[in-house]
Formats: sequence, structure tokens, C-alpha cells
Amino acid sequence: MISHLTGDIIFSGNRFVILGVGGVGYKIFTAMTAIRADLKKARVSFWTHLAVRENALDLYGFLTRAELEFFELLITVSGIGPKTALGIMEIAPTDTLKKAIASGDSSYLTDVSGIGKKNAHKIILELQNKLGGDGGIQDDNLRKEDIETLEALETLGYSIREARETLKRVNEKHSDGTAQEKIKAALKMLGK
Repeated sequence: MISHLTGDIIFSGNRFVILGVGGVGYKIFTAMTAIRADLKKARVSFWTHLAVRENALDLYGFLTRAELEFFELLITVSGIGPKTALGIMEIAPTDTLKKAIASGDSSYLTDVSGIGKKNAHKIILELQNKLGGDGGIQDDNLRKEDIETLEALETLGYSIREARETLKRVNEKHSDGTAQEKIKAALKMLGK
């Protein structure tokens, strides 16, 4: 696997650069901010992720190891591929995105083309605890019914934090209930 490359940018296109390393040009997909910053340098280093698909081997490059690690965390979410993850990373600095996800703020994520409220909520659900969020529910223990309940509450206008706290209380009494039962119980609690 190719993990790190240092060379000269010999061409830059839309969301990619060609990095010349020892007479070989590597096409590296990267955020536009990285392309703009690196065009001014003579030598550039990228931490890379090699995405292997049936019909392609794509390299994704990042200026820092922290950016690479965040990218690799994003692509663990089902339905989020490398190009979508790169789009997310172009919206704001990595630390800002991590804080937003940890706090349950989906506003940054919904700014990305192709990510609606449902996918933003899914990213937050799957990554919040991994990024130090205090949602109150261990994401590893979420069942299908819990996810459906959270999505229903968010659709009804409740914040992610409110929905997660309510679901935690619902699960104390109705942990084996169906999604419909949990939604009804949550709405009853929120109505008081």
C-alpha cells in the first residue's frame, strides 16, 4: 500500500494533482484547499489512502496525518465513499468538522452536495462517540429500531441531542420495543 509520497506537483486539475515522484506521476485526489496551498511549494508531501475498487485504484492525499485519519474514519460510515468524504473535508477545517460531529451539529455536513439530513444524521450517529461526543448512547449498541426512532424524532424537528437523550430514557423502560413503540414513548416524554 502507498502511504506517503513526496514530490513535485506537475499538474493540478479539479480536485486532483499529478505528483511527480522519481519519474512517475501519481494522480492524487485531494481537497481544493490542499491544491491551492501546495502549488506554491517546490516539494510537496501527501499522506495517502489507496482506495481499491473492482475497476480502479485511486489515491487520496492529505497534507497531515490527522486529515488522513479523519478521512479514513469518514469512509467507515456505510454509504460514504471516498469522494463524498473528500467533499465533506473541503467544507471546513478537520478540527471544526470533528467538533461539529461530536456535538451533533449537522449543519456543516448538509452543506456537502449529496448529503441530506438523513446521511448527516447517520454520520453523526456512527462517529459521535468516536470523536468524543457525549450523545449518551453508545453507538455500537444502537439497533435498527433506535436509529429509526432517532430519525423520526429529528424529522419531527427535535435536535439530535434531544432525540438521543430521550431515546436513552425510552430504552431504560422499553429496550426491546419496536420502532413505533419507541417513537410513541419518546413523543409522550417530550410532550410533558
